[in-house]
Amino acid sequence: MSTETPLPVLTAADFASDQEVRWCPGCGDYSILAQMKKILPTLGIPREQTVFISGIGCSSRFPYYMNAYGIHSIHGRAPAVATGLKVANPELFVWVITGDGDALSIGGNHLIHAIRRNLDINIVLFNNQIYGLTKGQYSPTSPLGKVTKSTPMGAVDNPIHPLSVAIGCEATFVARSIDVNIKHLGMVLSRAAEHRGTAFVEVYQNCNVFNDGAFEYATNRETKADSILELEHGKPLIFGKNGSKGIRLNGMNPEVVELGKGITEDDLLFHDEKATEPSLAYLLSRMRHPEFPEPIGIFRAVDRPRYDDQLDQQIAEARQRRGEGDLQKLFAAGETWTVE
Repeated sequence: MSTETPLPVLTAADFASDQEVRWCPGCGDYSILAQMKKILPTLGIPREQTVFISGIGCSSRFPYYMNAYGIHSIHGRAPAVATGLKVANPELFVWVITGDGDALSIGGNHLIHAIRRNLDINIVLFNNQIYGLTKGQYSPTSPLGKVTKSTPMGAVDNPIHPLSVAIGCEATFVARSIDVNIKHLGMVLSRAAEHRGTAFVEVYQNCNVFNDGAFEYATNRETKADSILELEHGKPLIFGKNGSKGIRLNGMNPEVVELGKGITEDDLLFHDEKATEPSLAYLLSRMRHPEFPEPIGIFRAVDRPRYDDQLDQQIAEARQRRGEGDLQKLFAAGETWTVE
């Protein structure tokens, strides 16, 4: 008979802090927060082992609203803080909560290195294609021609596609969801949490004050069936109101085709989230509305050695070879000098 004390059964309410949620009414962040609190109790991980780390931006208020450990760090540096924390205490369950401005402008360098290392953390990027906290300037994901307070004649910067960046850095888990698609969002967050390695999730999140309707094509009942393609592992890429359209490859290029006109499901591209070669996942990340439906779901989920595990192995090996370290001896080792 086990003598271990069973873990208490947690609920979404157990993960809600006592802080007033201070986002604008109608903000998509509320939905992401609700789904996070909903999925966490299903993971069986104690609150005291759970940490949320954020940078700067509307999304970065997130740690205040979770009844777990949290760090509100500095602009763009959440992945670096998460790296140090996870390496120091591998038992922690670490989430990085960030936005398109925080992660992809000043934080771009830190983000790509956390991803390429395959550190065992979860990164959730809220993408609203605008700087919301600082009142409506264009961001790294704003589309060309976007008129904002900082681009009154239209943005001329080529926008970054977050998933393409993550896949280019060999991310082992890459996914996308939409704030109001709550069932799908919960599924994606659960899959990310279960993944061992860096899980990168982009969430299309509506800023109803400074960029309202940026993703209306993906949420409007009249347009979303033709504008969104839900990825399923091992299934053909089919979309449309009646499942009448699909994606096939023409050489190395994707093209939209209609089923039933000499074209069957067997002619379509089949999704393989477990493919070790990331080329097709990258191709999917480049499909943009309105030329193509934009994929949501799991783009890639593969296994690869993890940074924190390998670092722990190196430390254990060093201790076995040389014994426990002595900080005072280290300070006095090698060439030293005395300042009179």
